[in-house]
Amino acid sequence: MAIERAAKMIRVEEDSPKGRGRPRDEEARQRILDAALEVLEEVGFAQVTTEAIAERAGASKATIYRWWPNKAAVLIEAFREAVSPELPFPDTGCARKDIQLQLRSFVNMLTGRRGRIFAAFLGATQNDAEVAAAFRASWLTPRRTEAKSALARKIERGELRRGLDLDVILDLLYGPIYYRVLTGHGPLTTEYADQLADAALRGLAPTKPMMNGLS
Repeated sequence: MAIERAAKMIRVEEDSPKGRGRPRDEEARQRILDAALEVLEEVGFAQVTTEAIAERAGASKATIYRWWPNKAAVLIEAFREAVSPELPFPDTGCARKDIQLQLRSFVNMLTGRRGRIFAAFLGATQNDAEVAAAFRASWLTPRRTEAKSALARKIERGELRRGLDLDVILDLLYGPIYYRVLTGHGPLTTEYADQLADAALRGLAPTKPMMNGLS
């Protein structure tokens, strides 16, 4: 009974007005994302339940479903928020260096402790439409939007050739990495990331390369 009363108090607090500090919706949302990431790292994607997230966050399932359509959506968003600081899109003024750094960061994430989680997400998208939709909405769309902005700046500065299709560029850069994650036919290394960057830049360079942009 004591546990039930405590849980009820938490839920009441979640729906009651807050004083100073972050708005209650933002606090509750962040608490859920933090809990989702903790449970995800403890048991793995396949074993996580919405009930476990709610219990860890001190929230109700109804609160979770108010912001996310399903378990996959909250887990992938929690994962993205956690790893995004490790995956910046550099803007040093040198396109080759920036792309190499970004691909290296992505490869390092995939070969680190959270790589198995990402691989589980990606694998699940192949036979689960719900996970695939959540992966596109919570990972691909935000990440690609940020990457397109970074590439557009490089095109405007003349570091990359004008008239390029940004979606095709991103597929060219990241598609081979996703392919290796899915098939495991080759290793993911920083050397491989550099090879991808160099190969792609041969087709992305302006007709008359600016020395400060591609050197």
